[in-house]
Amino acid sequence: MAVKNIQLGQVWRQDATGQDHLVTKVYSEVFTQYAVLRPADVTAPDAPVVKVKVAKSADGVTLPGFSFTQEGAF
Repeated sequence: MAVKNIQLGQVWRQDATGQDHLVTKVYSEVFTQYAVLRPADVTAPDAPVVKVKVAKSADGVTLPGFSFTQEGAF
């Protein structure tokens, strides 16, 4: 599902594992935007972060391999 934009604090579910991830940082490098995600569970501070390239389309933006979980919130 595409959203208007990626924002800090959004929760995205990884399609492969079903694990929820929290957006902790969004930044741009030249013409590409990236989101940094960490698992949204108790052991999250010790877990490695995941850097995902933001995919843009006519409908909005998405994170490949992840699904937005807060439908209706944005």
